[in-house]
Amino acid sequence: MAQSQSTTTSAREVVEPSGDDTEFVFFSGKGGVGKSTVSCATATWLADNDYETLLVTTDPAPNLSDIFGQSIGHEVTAIDGIENLSAIEIDPDTAAEEYRQETIEPMRELLGEEEIQTVEEQLNSPCVEEIAAFDNFVDFMDSPEYDVVVFDTAPTGHTIRLMELPSDWNAELEKGGSTCIGPAASMEDKKQDYERAIDTLQDDERTSFAFVGKPEDSSIDEIERSASDLGELGIESQLLILNGYLPESVCEDPFFDGKRADEQAVIERAREEFDADATATYPLQPGEIAGLDLLADVGGALYDGREATVDVGTATDVDADGAADFDSMADADAVVDQLTPGEETQYLFFTGKGGVGKSTVASTAATKLAEAGHETLVVTTDPAAHLEDIFGEPVGHEPTSVGQENLDAARIDQEKALAEYREQVLDHVTEMYEDKDDTQIDVDAAIANVEEELESPCAEEMAALEKFVSYFDEDGYDVVVFDTAPTGHTLRLLELPSDWKGFMDLGSLTKGAAPAKGDQYDAVIETMKDPERSTFAFVMYPEYTPMMEAYRAAADLKDQVGIETSLVVANYLLPEEYGDNAFFANRRAQQAQYLEEIRDRFDAPLMLAPLRQDEPIGLEELSAFGEEITGLADVVEEDAPEVTPS
Repeated sequence: MAQSQSTTTSAREVVEPSGDDTEFVFFSGKGGVGKSTVSCATATWLADNDYETLLVTTDPAPNLSDIFGQSIGHEVTAIDGIENLSAIEIDPDTAAEEYRQETIEPMRELLGEEEIQTVEEQLNSPCVEEIAAFDNFVDFMDSPEYDVVVFDTAPTGHTIRLMELPSDWNAELEKGGSTCIGPAASMEDKKQDYERAIDTLQDDERTSFAFVGKPEDSSIDEIERSASDLGELGIESQLLILNGYLPESVCEDPFFDGKRADEQAVIERAREEFDADATATYPLQPGEIAGLDLLADVGGALYDGREATVDVGTATDVDADGAADFDSMADADAVVDQLTPGEETQYLFFTGKGGVGKSTVASTAATKLAEAGHETLVVTTDPAAHLEDIFGEPVGHEPTSVGQENLDAARIDQEKALAEYREQVLDHVTEMYEDKDDTQIDVDAAIANVEEELESPCAEEMAALEKFVSYFDEDGYDVVVFDTAPTGHTLRLLELPSDWKGFMDLGSLTKGAAPAKGDQYDAVIETMKDPERSTFAFVMYPEYTPMMEAYRAAADLKDQVGIETSLVVANYLLPEEYGDNAFFANRRAQQAQYLEEIRDRFDAPLMLAPLRQDEPIGLEELSAFGEEITGLADVVEEDAPEVTPS
């Protein structure tokens, strides 16, 4: 099937430069959807069409080097065999450290050691890492030597909203205060650069925004949310690329023929519903896309209207013999040990990037634990919050039954959580100031500053975390299953210093909002660190980007918070009973290769979950799916332990 596009604008018109000034193309999308492949193919196509092109990635798991077959790294590098094309892989850790040093150095002659230490603590905020990445965007958005700059991984609405804090820069700079992204004074030099960069992002004559996703309903839902978030900031999405649909020629049995029909329905839905100037598609290949020939094929299909090439009958360089036995890689007994509660409440955290199936896996685990007689609560902190769709029952802000004995569910409503959090913080600040007899304090101004900080996306994370913490006080459950665990990024917000000078930051407000709040946070994090009480499971599918993103997130949790990964879930494994041809043999061999690498990278038991014809909906299907997932079928009914509430 050739590329599909809207009738009004072609994908080519979206990405091809049309003026004398440097233009920018941003590709956004979750890990594992082919965003880097599409970015590389687009940059290659532009260079082949005689545009001087720079390709930039800020992806924490970059694979440009693998795609082009040469070392790239943190410096601008010419791409071999392609005139007009250079690339750079920005290292997020290096960028963050460079940003911290650039911020601190000018202050060393002006501030004492204690004040410098305070600034260094502020700059350990996880928000600073996002600012550092944006800082690099700003650098490359002033590149007149290029006709076009292609960004693999666009700044999110979350990041751009950070750039708008505080909205009254001048007042904050004059006051010399702090924000959740560091000392306001440190941003004085950056103010105009950031404003100019945001103006450029909002200028659709110079900037094109493209989303890459898979032909799955959950992927489209997530893209629509992200696009809406950006739209509220004045950034319009012009291109949607749906990558990895099943080629018709390889779907020779009812299982894959049905999967393909579902994908085509999603593509049709996306064309009708998603508000983009153009839509384009590219099929799934038997192996990973690398090398100039395949990149040229992708670019030709997306931008020249050529038929995509799928070499169905040729083996890749993956050893097909390695695909024989997925089951031998799993340890069902070890999985059961991680899931089964002891004498105290057990907490299970299923985490991973969007689209890896963590909500389904978490709900399936909760269903099987409840069947085994354990009083179980499943909670989602995912903004998509589609537990209702999975269970086919209403799921609200407070725990309610979903129609099975021993099983309750709840979802954290972001708006309600934020409203509760705002009220709590503002009440605390008002109470804190009302008894102070200090004429130098402008109470109204202080409260106005706090209200402004509560518009930060950090406040949304803190509000969700506040509600999340409350579920550790739920009495009577043997097991609490969390769909989407807090990341190292979120947990580090709790570690922000509690006595910042000048401006009162979110961390101090949160820790001071109630007398026992700091102790409560500490107790929850200690419980999460305890492998006897908590199981952290990363859900992924066996491909490079999902694996590396999970690996990096797991390392962040361990290094920053001290939480170890105790279980890995490999989802969407191709079933051996279907797809009896070279195409799927190659895909299985590739999955086997990555399963081995997952085992090497993660020192944790492996839970395996097969690809299904349809996502399981309702308790009966969830129970049946649980019988297919490694370990869940072995969670046997027993006398539920007497629970000691935490």
